Amino acid sequence: MPNRLSQETSPYLLQHSDNPVDWYPWGEEALSRARDEDRPILLSIGYSACHWCHVMERESFENEEIASLMNENFVNIKVDREERPDLDAVYMEAVQMLTGRGGWPMTVFLTPEGRPYYGGTYFPPEDRQGMPGFPRLLAAASEAYRTNKGEIERVTRQLADQMGRSGQMPRGVNPLTTEVMHTAYSQLATQFDHLNGGFGNAPKFPQPMTPEFMLRYAQHGFNPRALEMVQLTLQKMAYGGIYDQVGGGFHRYSTDAYWLVPHFEKMLYDNALLARLYLHAWQITSNPLYRRITEETLDYVLREMTDTAGGFYSAQDADSEGVEGKFFVWTPDELRAALGPDAELVMGHYGVTDRGNFEGANILNVPKDPEDYADERGVSEGELSEAVQRARATLLEIRERRIHPLLDDKVLTGWNGLMLRSFAEAGAALNRADYLDAARRNAAFLLDCMRDENGRILRTWRNGQAKLLGYLEDYACLADGLLALHEATLESRWLREANEVAKGIIELFWDDTVGGFYDTGSDHESLMIRPRDVFDNAQPCGGSVATDVLLRLAVITGNDDFAPETKAATPIRALQPLLGRAPSATGHWLGALDFYVSLPKEIVIVGPVDGEVTRDMLEEVGKRFLPNRVWSGVGDRRPAAANLVTGTAGNAGRSAHRLRLPALRLPTTGNNSGRAGKPA
Repeated sequence: MPNRLSQETSPYLLQHSDNPVDWYPWGEEALSRARDEDRPILLSIGYSACHWCHVMERESFENEEIASLMNENFVNIKVDREERPDLDAVYMEAVQMLTGRGGWPMTVFLTPEGRPYYGGTYFPPEDRQGMPGFPRLLAAASEAYRTNKGEIERVTRQLADQMGRSGQMPRGVNPLTTEVMHTAYSQLATQFDHLNGGFGNAPKFPQPMTPEFMLRYAQHGFNPRALEMVQLTLQKMAYGGIYDQVGGGFHRYSTDAYWLVPHFEKMLYDNALLARLYLHAWQITSNPLYRRITEETLDYVLREMTDTAGGFYSAQDADSEGVEGKFFVWTPDELRAALGPDAELVMGHYGVTDRGNFEGANILNVPKDPEDYADERGVSEGELSEAVQRARATLLEIRERRIHPLLDDKVLTGWNGLMLRSFAEAGAALNRADYLDAARRNAAFLLDCMRDENGRILRTWRNGQAKLLGYLEDYACLADGLLALHEATLESRWLREANEVAKGIIELFWDDTVGGFYDTGSDHESLMIRPRDVFDNAQPCGGSVATDVLLRLAVITGNDDFAPETKAATPIRALQPLLGRAPSATGHWLGALDFYVSLPKEIVIVGPVDGEVTRDMLEEVGKRFLPNRVWSGVGDRRPAAANLVTGTAGNAGRSAHRLRLPALRLPTTGNNSGRAGKPA
């Protein structure tokens, strides 16, 4: 019989709706029952594309005996971490403090007041490899709550006193300079893998915000090695198994150091950030590989990750038919049957062997440079390319007939804002009208469907139902995407809306006492702590995106509430020591710092949106990598549109270039720093 999760919209929660566990969603019903019955809470947090979440469900949550233990002793709450990043952040910090590590699925035991007293990640159904079996853990956690409440009270009080300190930064007083960027670069250079690209060892994550900072650093002329590092990384990823060689798009991360064997889930935010990174690299180098990867990734999103209403879906699972990666791998016999006379040439190009490279099958990758491989096989590079393109089309058609991994088709505002910006930038840079159309549809969807009757932005949508109050990342990423769409089209609606969303950032999330932003709004439910994540992890944190977009809007609009001397740069000053010490966790912050310490180029285009000269100017600006520019314009001559673009450098608090373009001559590089100096 379905449990309470059957009324939810999250695909992850719905996966558990037929478990024999008496699951509740997070909410007052569950919390009240725990208080009324003086019963501890078992909180389980995961997400739909999480492989080990599926494993624990099969082993424990579908097990009648284990479910009975859970139901007898706990109020059981299941949470989708993507819907509720606030709960995930609060309880992940607690688990890390209790155990020294974290991950998903996350299992936390709480008092009825929601205070954690024990936790961990995945637990097997029986004792295994030093891990306690889940039934034994359930018995111990229940017994501890019944018989040792004094000790539990001590532990929870200590945790409450310690939690939240990572987000508490003293206000910075030192001036912001490029010296922090030089320190950050030096740190990253010591972590770079000169053989395989990327930073650090296995498992290896793309970390797109770190290469983005390196592109900025190289573009200033500080050190050309920064660009070389990015180029090696992008080539290795594009040729590796982390990239879907058949369908386009990137898997989550590589389990090895050389980008071959991924965890096979695909996340919207990864593909948004990586498509943009490859686009920027193409703008700098004109390398056709980078353009191809950008377009294949965005085409994959249009094909497989886009709702007819205009929203972008969240994720695709790693598993199909209960087997990780099965949907994506190939055997030699399958390829020979599918590709006919092209088979041997294409199989060699993709490194296919009878032995395989993943559990007896093959993850397609490109182990040799195509030019070298073509020479080795005695064919031209063009002939090889044509054979590969034929093969990709054939294999994609065949793969579509396989049983697909689960699609998490909920729409999250923040992640959509990231992808909105990528489609807008790519549409302008690559002259792709279809990308701009996708961006317009997405922006209209987010503004029309992801706000309540009071204009409050909401977090999640699925099947026509939007709910949950939006977080800082939702507001910040939406404003960022809307601003990018205005830049790409000059359509005034998007700038007006970006400006209004930015006002919401200040009203709901800014706090003068900490000199920065909280992740939850002032109207959010009260939790153990008010979360404030300052680290750029798999995606930029809400604070870094908010800071960056406010800095740019301050220049465009002249809004003093956004200006660096009031709010926009205040968080960077507080984080300045962290940026140099931990650059791999602050990549987007470093980009915001670069904008602040540099002399931004202001590009203003006035003219009809559909005018030929206007379009030529937009294309000319769009195809260039100019990270420290603000690009605005008036595509129509209505006063409401023109009045918004009134910012001056003086209003923004510092000087800037201000360009009105009568012709198509633009600076050829992004080296426009006003206080830049090369490191020793």
